[in-house]
Amino acid sequence: MLGDNFFKRVENKTNVDKNTILSLAEKIQKSNLKDEGVLRDVIKEISTMTGREVSKEKEDKIINTILKDNVPKDIDKMF
Repeated sequence: MLGDNFFKRVENKTNVDKNTILSLAEKIQKSNLKDEGVLRDVIKEISTMTGREVSKEKEDKIINTILKDNVPKDIDKMF
């Protein structure tokens, strides 16, 4: 399980609180992340939450990374 330190770092970087992160994580766990449409919806939702625009090129890169299973296993090191 991720510690409070992780959530504080994410919140400081994104201005999204722990409860919102956990709610999104629960939604993602119930979703088919091999479905490009679902991934695009999740990216748009995160973009809206954080107030950061994601370019079409960046969105495509994120989707390709996920579909090819190239996502880092230690997500804590991403922040």
